[in-house]
This record gives sequence, C-alpha cells and structure tokens, in this order.
Amino acid sequence: MKLHFISIGGSVMHQLAIALKRKGYQITGSDDEIFEPSRTALEREGLLPANMGWNAGYIHPQLDAVILGMHAKADNPELQKATELGLPIYSFPEYIFQESREKQRVIVGGSHGKTTTTSMIMHVLRQSGLPFDYLVGARLEGFDQSVNITDAPVIVCEGDEYPASTLEKRPKFHFLFPHIAVLTGIAWDHINVFPTFENYLDQFRIFLDKIEPGGSLVYNETDETLAALVDEHRRDDIVYMPYGVPRHEIAGGKTTIEIAGARGELKVFGAHNLLNLHAAWHVCRQLGVDAEQFVAAMSSFTGAAKRLELLAQNEETVVYRDFAHAPSKVKATVDAARQQFPGRKIIALLELHTFSSLNEQFMQEYRGALDGADEAAVFYSHHALELKRMPPLPKNAVVAGFGKNGLQVVNTRAEIEAWLQTQQFANSVVLLMSSGNYDGLDVAAFAEKFKV
Repeated sequence: MKLHFISIGGSVMHQLAIALKRKGYQITGSDDEIFEPSRTALEREGLLPANMGWNAGYIHPQLDAVILGMHAKADNPELQKATELGLPIYSFPEYIFQESREKQRVIVGGSHGKTTTTSMIMHVLRQSGLPFDYLVGARLEGFDQSVNITDAPVIVCEGDEYPASTLEKRPKFHFLFPHIAVLTGIAWDHINVFPTFENYLDQFRIFLDKIEPGGSLVYNETDETLAALVDEHRRDDIVYMPYGVPRHEIAGGKTTIEIAGARGELKVFGAHNLLNLHAAWHVCRQLGVDAEQFVAAMSSFTGAAKRLELLAQNEETVVYRDFAHAPSKVKATVDAARQQFPGRKIIALLELHTFSSLNEQFMQEYRGALDGADEAAVFYSHHALELKRMPPLPKNAVVAGFGKNGLQVVNTRAEIEAWLQTQQFANSVVLLMSSGNYDGLDVAAFAEKFKV
C-alpha cells in the first residue's frame, strides 16, 4: 500500500502514519508546521517531510489512498490534486475502518470517560495476553503508540463525536461501525459544531444505528439523558448491557472493587472511574476475559496520561493533574476527590481553554461544577480568546455561570501564581484541571515541593 498523509503532524495522524509504516506500507506526508512530540516521532521513523508546506507534486496516480487530517483546509493544493486524479480520500476514522473491516470492532463513545474506558480495556487485554489493535486519545503506560494497526482480530477504538475532516463534517464515531459499542454518558459539548443540545443528541442516535446487527451496546444507565435516548431508540437486533457503579469500598484513601465475586484494590478512584471500569468489564467479558483476570489487571491500572494523574504527594498534600474541561468532567473530578479524601480540603484550579468553555452563552452549563471544592479559581487567557477569534469573556459572566461563592477568576500566569501563594496546602488535595497549559505555568515545579 502507498499512502499519503495530508497534515501528517496531527496528534493522531502521525501515530497512524507510524503504525502503517511499521506494518510495511509506503508512507509519505506533508504539513505546514509540525510541533513536538510529533516532529521527533516522525523523524525517528524516517517520515518527517523534508520541507514544510503543501506540494501538489506529492500526489500521483500510483497512490492507493490519501488520508486527510483535520488541520487541512478545503483549498489545500494536495487535496485538490487528489480530487482531480480521482484518488480515494479518507478521513482518519474512515481509513481506520478500512483497516478493520475483518476485525471485531469495539468503539467507545460518550461525552466523557472515552479515553479512560478505552485505556482500561486495552490494559486488561494486554495483561490477559490477547492480541488487539487500538486507537486511543492519550498516552498510556506500557504502550509506545496511541494507534496500532496489525493483523490482530480485534480493534479497540475511542470514538470521538468531533467532525472527521474538512471534507467530512460528520462525527468520527459514525464511521467505525461497532460490533461492541460503549456509551459512557451524554453532556452537551462542541457547541461550535453542534449549536443545540438536540443536534448533539442526534449524533448519538445515529451512532446507535451504526452498531452492526447482532452486536451489543454497553451503556451507562445512571446517565438519565443517555438512558432516555437508549429507551426511545431501541433495536431488536442488538443486545443491551446497562451498567452502573459496581460494588466497592473506600477506606484509608484506597478503593476496593468487587466484580462477579473477584475483589481487588485500585490505583484509580472516583465514581466516574468506577463507571468506566464497569463498562470495560462488560466489554472484556465479551472478548473472553474472566472476572479474576479482569480485576487482577485493573489493580495495576494507573490511568491514562492527565486523567487524574498523580503528580506529587506527601503526608499533608496530594496534587493531581486532570484533562477535565467540560462541565460534567470538572464536576466528576471534584466529586471524585471529595469522595476519596472526605476529610481533606479541595483546592481546584480550572483552565477554560476550548471553544465551548470560552463561550459566554455556554457558561451556565458550569453551574455547580466546582461546588465540591473548598477553594477554587478559574483561569482563561485573553490570548486564547483572540486565537479562537472569540469576543471578550467578562469575569462576572464566569462567576455568574459557575454560581460558586468566593470563586476567583484570573487571566494571567502571574495571577495564577499569586492565587496559589495565598493557599494553605495543609491536609489538602490540589486539582489542576486543564486541556491547555495555564499560560506556561510550570506545573512540574509547583508539584515538586509536595514530593516526599
């Protein structure tokens, strides 16, 4: 196979390019700029373009297909040339499906918990010695890639509801046609793409229709919106597997679970992670894993990168970094910390970084998300608003949206540092929640002072 990647430097695009090169395919690619860690990873594999920029000369009739990344625009000269030549052009998820037509496809969708649930399934399958391919949206300990394509009989994919490419505006998870589908929950997100909640719900209705006949749907029955959607959109040709929070105990800051009589202590915690774990069990059971194997594997699971990732701890203070940014994710993270450490003060620093989270009209969706924190600050930069060409976001709109007494709103790294200096960290849990970088705040240096 000869494949060309337009926008090869993307976070998942470069991973797919590397995976297919390792499979023996001939890979070329282009991009207008490539940042780390993609640049070094591509260079190490001999796939870094010699020159940055688009070049229609890369496109020729001998190519089997062109894979188009989200970063590429409709007027891209390489895309135009590929169209003129009549070459097959695939978005990332469309091509993943081409490579997995003969595999059993496990697709994990939902507004939150996708990455963690997918990572849990991957971890258990690896610990159980079962061969599989995968696509996941974060770095996971023990896996050197976030994408792997081989001749394995199973593929486990995180199914994103964001559009597939500049040509294909439908969500990525509409192209993967699961045999085993997972839905973790529904909470309105990506309002720049789905302007109404009903429009967002429609994407999940379509996903339900994409499940292969004879397949199964594993879904979170504790999510009222999702449960109602499933009930109104039932099919006669698939099996339904609802799940909730499994039997567990919390003692001394440790969580112990029980699955089908098998018991084990976990390194992760929180109701949202217990829900993710229960979803992973329903999937792994269908793939031939028994309860003892599952619990033994989950006892060593430390989480995906930046998902309640432990940065530092001592006798007085525990510091976690979390990717949480959407309202439901923020609330789940804060509530998890409150449940796991009931006697400690919760100090939360949240960065608003995505299009939805910086939209004044969306701010009311955050109401109550930080209520479980004792001290809380919300940061967003004016630069982020400018980059997204969004209007100013008044501080009072943020305060009103969250509805939390004493909430601090800051807009610069210096203000973040000043706020942190006012905090008393004795007997506390610190939650650093962001999908950005806090305007360059040295998070590692902050955490270092709490290491034993």
